[in-house]
Amino acid sequence: MKTWLVIGALLGSATMAQAQSPGDWVLARFKNGNFWFPGVLQGVSGDRLTIQYDDGDRETLHVSAVRPYNWRIGSRVECNFRGAGAWYAGRITSLGGSSLSIDYDDGDKERTTTGRCRSR
Repeated sequence: MKTWLVIGALLGSATMAQAQSPGDWVLARFKNGNFWFPGVLQGVSGDRLTIQYDDGDRETLHVSAVRPYNWRIGSRVECNFRGAGAWYAGRITSLGGSSLSIDYDDGDKERTTTGRCRSR
């Protein structure tokens, strides 16, 4: 409970219902970039949070670079189509755990994993 309250206070604008604790799924800005990638909050040290991303990467970020996971059916994301390295925009059409289906803006469809997707 103490960790939950500390992280809630660090997030500042987050309501108590949005406070994150280790084990929670979150979105984080990998290397402080422009995109939000899904991962699991692994630890807290002051205002630094350690994230294990769904694609296997791991890093420690300032709390301002992490937010609650909010993807749902209809969310706009970009995914690495067939894992070939090219990112394309679309909408999530189904979501279950780390698996999702996406309808790309160009008409393609794909079943993939959250580790191959990101949002703005």
